[in-house]
Amino acid sequence: MSNSKLTRLLSPTTLGPLRLANSVVMSPMTRCRAQNALLAPTALHAAYYRQRSSAGLIITEGTQVSPRGQGYVGTPGIYSSEQEAGWREVVKAVHDAGGKIVAQLWHVGRVSHSDFMPEGKLPVAPSAIAFKGSVHTSTGKHNPPIPEALTAEGIAEVVAEFKHAAEVAKRAGFDGVEVHGANGYLIDQFLRTGANKRTDEFGGTVENRIRFPLLVMDAILSVWDADRVGVRISPTGTFNDMTDDDPLETFTAFAQGCADRKIGFIDLVGQLFDQPQPDERQAAIEAAIRNVFKGHIIANGSYTAITAEEKLAGPYADSVAFGRPFIGNPDLVERFAADAPLAESNMATWYGADGVGYTDYPTIASS
Repeated sequence: MSNSKLTRLLSPTTLGPLRLANSVVMSPMTRCRAQNALLAPTALHAAYYRQRSSAGLIITEGTQVSPRGQGYVGTPGIYSSEQEAGWREVVKAVHDAGGKIVAQLWHVGRVSHSDFMPEGKLPVAPSAIAFKGSVHTSTGKHNPPIPEALTAEGIAEVVAEFKHAAEVAKRAGFDGVEVHGANGYLIDQFLRTGANKRTDEFGGTVENRIRFPLLVMDAILSVWDADRVGVRISPTGTFNDMTDDDPLETFTAFAQGCADRKIGFIDLVGQLFDQPQPDERQAAIEAAIRNVFKGHIIANGSYTAITAEEKLAGPYADSVAFGRPFIGNPDLVERFAADAPLAESNMATWYGADGVGYTDYPTIASS
């Protein structure tokens, strides 16, 4: 590839056993296109991901590990045979185009509503604390209910659900899996003091708060080789009403646990779309995580090609993730290489049920 300004970003890299064509990662993005009774990926998903397969690595949208892990309309699951078959076609499409793809395993926890739950039950969480926000279901916009605090038995069931989802992902042919531990969803809820008020072995001290997330990692590591497993974290993120008393302590301890298990990568989210300015604590947290974790770090958070190149020049990132630019630019890597302008995506079609605003964006070669 050309563009001498982006020598690091456009150069091949490795992530465990994976040889990546470049250091551009397609970030996981909810697109709500699995609006079928089975919540299974379709040929539309296969086309969407295939179009973007020039990324060094694709991380899929969040895929709920069980029916009670869902919190949005039309998000695909990764627990049934029909979903497995759909994901197998997605993986094949990406591999046939020369790409690499990992599945993001997701449980939303309290960021849900009884409309999504089997038998209309309550969502689950570490503690019976509703988040400040709203939930959109097929019946409209709702205030979130107070969730049910998971019992020890319930925690074991969720761990088993993550393990089963990891098995489904492996049978579907994915190159690896990423655990969604960021953005205010279930694992993040256990990690952070604002959502976790438990007084048992899963709450209170940092050692207790990282216990459930590490049980999930261990369950997945019983299915996958460690160097094909990663986790997404957002230490300073506030999305979905998240706070923590000491994110430096919390996430350094969690990163150390991941390092002890020799997992392949950490997807480290910095500045998110709901945060107009970077958190001043982020730099210290990045340094602390790099100090304990020597695997592959994906920097994630509102990067441009130039700022990504600058990030890769430092010690805190091995690749850089891009989210929204991939929506309107299926050939984002080629545009970076050609120093071509990026197309704007239509926010009104980010979420939907068909290919409009999903698979119909042109490439520079076709426009």
